[in-house]
Amino acid sequence: MNYITFSRDSGIGHITFNRPQVYNSMHQAMRDEILSALDKCAEDPAIRAVYITGSGKAFCAGEDLQEVIDPEGPALSEIISLGYNPIVRKIRHLEKPVVCAVNGVAAGAGANIALACDITVAAASASFTQAFSKIGLIPDSGGTYTLPRLVGMQRAKALMMLSDKISAEEAAAIGMIWKVLPDEDFAATSLQIAEKLAQMPTRALALTKQALNQSYKNNFEAQLELEDQLQTIAGNTSDYKEGVDAFLEKRKPTFTGQ
Repeated sequence: MNYITFSRDSGIGHITFNRPQVYNSMHQAMRDEILSALDKCAEDPAIRAVYITGSGKAFCAGEDLQEVIDPEGPALSEIISLGYNPIVRKIRHLEKPVVCAVNGVAAGAGANIALACDITVAAASASFTQAFSKIGLIPDSGGTYTLPRLVGMQRAKALMMLSDKISAEEAAAIGMIWKVLPDEDFAATSLQIAEKLAQMPTRALALTKQALNQSYKNNFEAQLELEDQLQTIAGNTSDYKEGVDAFLEKRKPTFTGQ
């Protein structure tokens, strides 16, 4: 791969955006590589968690505007429908937890890809900006769905209309991300989150993710019914049996993701 790096290690699929010279801004070839890596994560049973980060000073500066102004390049609708939308869909529906480690600036689509992940942490020096209004566009990559649900409608409107840059500390304070980590041990500490998830009952985590995704559209009674259905599935997994046995035997469980 030319624009990202991808590797498998200790049950984790590592995806690193790797165009540091342009702050990891994305063009179609890079988006295609991300989609391919996410497919590999979905298909490989040995991968039980996904870890996404950026190389260099930025996480992702969003769309590479050189692609947009190229007369031979794809139309905006194609960039969204064939690029960004499939990425956030795959992240949201992947049956494995996705950890996003925002190492630097996350702007535009880059910010919204980060917000689509299951657990998002940021380095203390990182920042977020929606940026779209600065060039006369609307937020995409699922941002108009995820951001108001994370921070509330009033904050989402202000962040998107004003395109102000906010610090990682402020992003955590308003519930946009889970946690801020010190710069000096950011890489190691954020990776530990993925390492922990990769040792947990993968199927139960996937079912939890499914339940939370559907909670946005279900009423209370429908959600209770869904919990019943998904709990029955979880209760038939090998990991559930191992978890109960380990509890009764007063030992640490060894989950296999099955």
